[in-house]
Amino acid sequence: MTTKGPDEIYQQFKADVNMTAAEIEKWLKTEESKSVGQDSGDGESIGHHSGQRIIEILHKKKADLTAADEEHMHKVHSYISRHSAQGPHDKKEVETSRWRYSLMNWGHDPLKK
Repeated sequence: MTTKGPDEIYQQFKADVNMTAAEIEKWLKTEESKSVGQDSGDGESIGHHSGQRIIEILHKKKADLTAADEEHMHKVHSYISRHSAQGPHDKKEVETSRWRYSLMNWGHDPLKK
C-alpha cells in the first residue's frame, strides 16, 4: 500500500472540495444539512463535524497545515470518492437527494462544475 505525501493529499483535497468555506458554512446552517448523516454520538452527524473541520482547513495557509489536517484531508478524499460512486439511479432526484446533502456536508456539491 502506497502512502501519499502531503502535496498529493493537499491536491486531492483541493480537487474534491469544490465549495468555498463560506458556502460550506452557509450550507451547514440549513435543515437539509442537519437532516443527513450518521450521528457522531453528540447529536450532530459525522459529516457535519467534518464540514466544520473543512472550513478550518480552508482558512489555513498550506504551510500551516498540521499532520491532523492532512489526516482529515485524506479522510475527506476517501469519503467523497466512495460516496460519489453511490449516487442515485434517477438523475432527476439528485438536487434534493440525501446523497447530495451528505456530500455537501463534506464540502463537495456534485451539481457544481
